[in-house]
Parts: sequence; structure tokens; C-alpha cells
Amino acid sequence: MIGLIVRNTGSSYLVRTADNTFVECRVKGNFRIKGIKSTNPVAVGDRVSFEVMTDGIGWITDIEERKNYIIRRPANLSKQLHIIASNVDQLMLIVTVNHPETSTVFIDRVLATAEAYQVPATVVINKIDLYTAEESDYMKALTVLYESIGYEVVSISAKRGTNVDKLLSMLKGKTTLLSGNSGVGKSSIINILSAGEVAKTGNISDVHNKGMHTTTFSEMYEIDADSYLIDTPGIKGFGTIDFQKEEVGHFFPEIFNYSKDCKFGNCTHIHEPGCAVRKALEEHLISESRYTSYLSILEDCEESKYR
Repeated sequence: MIGLIVRNTGSSYLVRTADNTFVECRVKGNFRIKGIKSTNPVAVGDRVSFEVMTDGIGWITDIEERKNYIIRRPANLSKQLHIIASNVDQLMLIVTVNHPETSTVFIDRVLATAEAYQVPATVVINKIDLYTAEESDYMKALTVLYESIGYEVVSISAKRGTNVDKLLSMLKGKTTLLSGNSGVGKSSIINILSAGEVAKTGNISDVHNKGMHTTTFSEMYEIDADSYLIDTPGIKGFGTIDFQKEEVGHFFPEIFNYSKDCKFGNCTHIHEPGCAVRKALEEHLISESRYTSYLSILEDCEESKYR
């Protein structure tokens, strides 16, 4: 039988078949995909072949070739990789200026990973109904920054329904991965877009102004006949994949653009003479926050050598 992975609970997978029946499936301990070492060999979005046993449990025997996938490396798991989702058409990164605050380093790490796997990404700023005048100004600055790089930025209020119709139109006919820190409102957005309380919502912890995890596994939701959302567990940190040091700049479009004029082809944009990227940084043509994020990923590359 053939089906689509629509939920991953860690130990088992829920597979939907062509006739819209659901089968709980598992994978054998030695099941691995050639070339990928990950904590989960199968991910939501995978199309799989499976055999159903007499007890009604299915065993996955094969995975169709993936169009793409998104990987992250949990910050505390050295070289272990985790496939967030596969066969996605776009990524929507849900961020908030406050309640809780999403750091630009987190934003840039997610966007760099999307660039690496050639998945188009949109930045969605949620909770605009809660922001002070100062926070709204910061939101506008973020919007200008990421739009200048080439990313689409949409500001919404899931609570009040502001601009949610625009978000819905962007989902039409696509499989969309939602990603973001805990507490940014992914579950609330899914509930509105799917017109039902399909995802649990959680409150913000006032002590640390961080979200409480309400999604503990990845799951696909059907918005309409040809539109799907993949919700992922809220992520407090985002460890990037094992980038090669010399390729990190390729995943920052503006850095890549200026790097073509660097004196040295293998310039790391840190200390080399004739570096066009650092010259652009000094002239405020590249954002300091983006350059800081670039350096943080380079540090990851150095650390990975010793893992």
C-alpha cells in the first residue's frame, strides 16, 4: 500500500491512503535512508510504501524520492539531525516582536536553512494587536530589512483576524511548513486557517516571556482539497545543519551578492583584505544583525569539527 505521512509521534507514524483511510505505521530499527543520518528516517510529508500486518499495524518498507526536505540540528544533540518535514512548497516562519520576542539570529538561521534546501520562505509577524508604539516601529524596521533582502513579510493578528485572508490566499494549492519559536501563535493560526479548533493553544509563561510547548509532534492539516499546513513543535533554539564554512555566505542572499567582489574567492568575510562584504557592512548596506547571524553559523561550523 502507498500513503502520505500526516503525523509523526516519534515512535509511530499516521499514514493517510488515497481512499482517505488512516493507518498507524512503524519503521524497523534498522530502517535508514541512504546519505542521511537523522533521528527520524521518516518525516511528515513523505510518501511511503507499507505493509499492514494481521494486528492492523503497518510497517513502512520504502520512501518515495523526496522533492526536498528541511533539516535542523537540535542545539544539544551534537551531529544528530532532525528532518522537520519533506516535500514542502514553502516555509512560513511565524515570529513575534514581543510575547515572546523572536531573535533575529533565530530568524536568520531558519531562513538560511530554507535557502540551503531551496524552499521559498515568508516571514509572518504575528500578534500585531499587542505591540506598543516602540515595538510597532521595530516591527516596521524588521519588515524593511527582510523585504530589502527579497523575503515577503506579512504582519497579522491571529487573535483579531487581521490580514489572515492574505495568508490564506498564499497557502492555496501548496504544502506549507509552519515554523517558529514556542508561543508565537502557530496553533492559533492553524485553527483560524482550518476553521476549527484542530490544534491546541498554550499560554505564555510570564516569568520568562517564553511560550509553553503545545505541539509535541509534527502534523499535517488539510486546509482544502489541495492546500496543506504542516505544524511543527515550537523550537526554542535552532541549530543549523552542518554547513561547510565556505558556503555559509551562499545562504545569506545579500552577503552572497557582495561576496562576488571580494578579492579572494574563498573569503570568509571576517579578516581578509579586500573583502567587499565587510566594506558593505561598514557602509550599512548589510545589516549588522544579519552579519552577526552569519558569524554565529560560522561558529557552529568550527564547533562541529570537534564533535
